[in-house]
Amino acid sequence: MLAITLLFVFVLAGFVGYFVITRVPPLLHTPLMSATNAISGISLVGSLVLAGSDRGDVATWLGFIAVTAATINVVGGFLITDRMLKMFRQRLPGGGDAAKEGGTKAIAGGNGGRPDAEAR
Repeated sequence: MLAITLLFVFVLAGFVGYFVITRVPPLLHTPLMSATNAISGISLVGSLVLAGSDRGDVATWLGFIAVTAATINVVGGFLITDRMLKMFRQRLPGGGDAAKEGGTKAIAGGNGGRPDAEAR
């Protein structure tokens, strides 16, 4: 009976997750990706606890697989998020990055990212 309940919860969570993710607008993808990475970090900690607990060989191997999968998920998620955020950085006329060279003034639009423009 417990296995059927757990399977039902798993399948229901899969359906809910699928329908929630498919309805996310592209504008919200980057913030949600960062939040998902934080949740994956929590699952990474849980899988480390499982892998480190001495509950038998099967639990240790499943914990190792969970640690590997969660680590790939966290690292890949942060790489994708960083790549997406780079698309929104303003470029300076000389080819530089406004976020690195101009500080918050160039990003906030104080001079439009142009070093020769006067502040408004």
